Amino acid sequence: MGSPILFIILAVVAIGSALGMLLSKNAVYSALFLILNFGTVAVFYMLLNAAFLAFVQVAVYAGAIMVLFLFVIMLLGAEESEQAIRQTGWQLYLSVGLAVILVTAVVGSFLTGYGRGEPLVGAAVTPQQLAISMFENYIFPFEVTSILLLVAVIGLFVMSKKIVKKG
Repeated sequence: MGSPILFIILAVVAIGSALGMLLSKNAVYSALFLILNFGTVAVFYMLLNAAFLAFVQVAVYAGAIMVLFLFVIMLLGAEESEQAIRQTGWQLYLSVGLAVILVTAVVGSFLTGYGRGEPLVGAAVTPQQLAISMFENYIFPFEVTSILLLVAVIGLFVMSKKIVKKG
């Protein structure tokens, strides 16, 4: 997989961004912490020589799905809590610190050569071989991510019901 030190650094970023997502009182900040967490998971995939999964993680989860989440959060009225947005508390320092650590770890992994896949020998990988590899070796991360997204959507609907009842 690579260097244990690099793994520990990335694990700290992943856990820190997950805690930032859970402890943030602002829904927009929580979504941004979740994007950072998805990015860290993509780097984990790169370290496991799973470049396709890293690309899918960034393109689908950190890209498309999080844009949808941010749209729904904004649609539900996140601008009502402008005071929370104006206050730059511990979330700003935590997010900047974790982002710096993540960028340092990624640059360090590229400079040291960790996470580079071995070249394919012989015939190219077919889509069938790729699909079999994904669903045999990497089904657990996909399922965990889908459960995480399902829980986030359910939580969003529960929060929107409370906002509607108060308003």
